[in-house]
Amino acid sequence: MKILLVEDHPELCEWVAKSLRQSGYAVDIAARGDHAEHFLLTGEYDGVLLDLSLPDKDGLEVLKNLRTRGLQVPVLIFTARGSVDDRIRGLNLGADDYLPKPFELGELEARLKALLRRSAGQTPVVRLGALAFDTVSRLTTINDTPLSLTPRELAVLEVLLRRIGRPVARDALFEKLFSMEQDARPEAIEIYVSRLRKKLEGSGVAVTTVRGIGYLISATDERSA
Repeated sequence: MKILLVEDHPELCEWVAKSLRQSGYAVDIAARGDHAEHFLLTGEYDGVLLDLSLPDKDGLEVLKNLRTRGLQVPVLIFTARGSVDDRIRGLNLGADDYLPKPFELGELEARLKALLRRSAGQTPVVRLGALAFDTVSRLTTINDTPLSLTPRELAVLEVLLRRIGRPVARDALFEKLFSMEQDARPEAIEIYVSRLRKKLEGSGVAVTTVRGIGYLISATDERSA
């Protein structure tokens, strides 16, 4: 899952981005509104965390321009401007949620997860074979036993489960897992897919390679006891 963090405060950016990356999100950072608009026009994001007080243009202007161009990416506004008028205006311009500063990282991540889940039309728990994935807590179990996954393995699984029955291109998967700041090559995806395959053995779920296209997750007849 790839997030665009729009915030001009360096320390806050580092704090939020580090936490999200540890949770398995790929995070790009824009410190200016015009940079954010450029990223959104040239890249694909699952969600946007948007501050309102930016140095070059107001965050509400960024939001308005985003919606005017027809981009429907979910937007969570987080700002120190906590007036009711600002909240109403932001929601009327197309924001999906609003979180006043200061905030707890746990609440930010919980709101972000809920936002991404609603935008994807997901049920709270996705089930496939003996696998169950809780889209709120991101807990993964096989036959009710927790499955230990690294943040990247979890991110691969989450992207594939959002498109059950449809192949996901390797490049598209790479875009979801890595930010522009990270030094990685698309070939790295093969490592995480391979590790995930091994951990899913016996679950009734398989990740297969669709030649020339990408990867597909689907149920199999294999079930663990």
